[in-house]
Amino acid sequence: MFNYFFIKFGIAYILDLILADPRWLYHPVIIIGKLISFLEKFLYKAKNKIFSGAILNILTLSVTFIVSLFLARTNYVVEIFFLYTTLATKSLANEGNKVYQILKSGDIEKAKKELSYLVSRDTNTLSLDKIIMSVVETIAENTVDGFISPAFYAFVGSFFHIELFGQVVSLALPFAMTYKAINTLDSMVGYKNEKYIDFGKVSARVDDVANFIPARLTGLIFVPLSTLILGYDFKNSLRIFFRDRNKHSSPNSGQSESAYAGALGIQFGGKISYFGKDYEKPTIGDKLKAFDYEDIKKAVNILYLASFIATLVIISCSMVYNNIPDLRTFFNL
Repeated sequence: MFNYFFIKFGIAYILDLILADPRWLYHPVIIIGKLISFLEKFLYKAKNKIFSGAILNILTLSVTFIVSLFLARTNYVVEIFFLYTTLATKSLANEGNKVYQILKSGDIEKAKKELSYLVSRDTNTLSLDKIIMSVVETIAENTVDGFISPAFYAFVGSFFHIELFGQVVSLALPFAMTYKAINTLDSMVGYKNEKYIDFGKVSARVDDVANFIPARLTGLIFVPLSTLILGYDFKNSLRIFFRDRNKHSSPNSGQSESAYAGALGIQFGGKISYFGKDYEKPTIGDKLKAFDYEDIKKAVNILYLASFIATLVIISCSMVYNNIPDLRTFFNL
């Protein structure tokens, strides 16, 4: 069977760069979020919060996978469209650029408010340095969640097909969309606060497992390569990656953040407030320079180039797969 994945993914990536997340689109992630909220109302009442949280995870992922499978069966146009909605390169870049423009205008209070839509930390008391740090940190972390991970799972899914009502369907879209459900579950219930410490435990762990490989590919390969091409500090990006990548409380967030910090000569971490409570986060990177507005633009540049390099790798590997019959036979068993 000839796999058209490299064509479909290439178009989806171009759509992402052109359209981002259109305001008129009722985004699939919003629908997944509403499903999670609906199920949570019933499942949270159970006494065993870990078990009911696991049921929430299983039901959400199952529904997302099945619906995505039927969408992929429809036709290539529908499949490409929904595949594009799993990618968020331009949307993430737009959010970073929005804060950048506000800061350049000198309106710090407006920048804090805009930042509050992007991060869960308290933004009302942040200094200028902390605002810039938070934006760059968000771009670094979401390079994985917003692009590399969904692209990775779409690529893996493209190797597998199932027959559905007499039609052979690629699992590229179901894999990518199911990853988005995993990520949405983590962002909604994966907190270590009193309400979700047990109920969101399974969702948080599943997200950790799902991002394990993509996060390391991002920190070790895609970000350093982007840094090298852009003329940022390639050697320091790799040095800080190997030194600080496991300092973060999350097993995955530090992978990309360390590579970004090394590339830009900045330091993440320090005292951060969440929901009115101060936390001392481990430092990632060396403070070779003070934060400035241009660090946001540099982070956006790395994001764009990392997504482009990843896309080239995915398309190239997919094309090789299509031209080696033995590999096709192996993966289609």
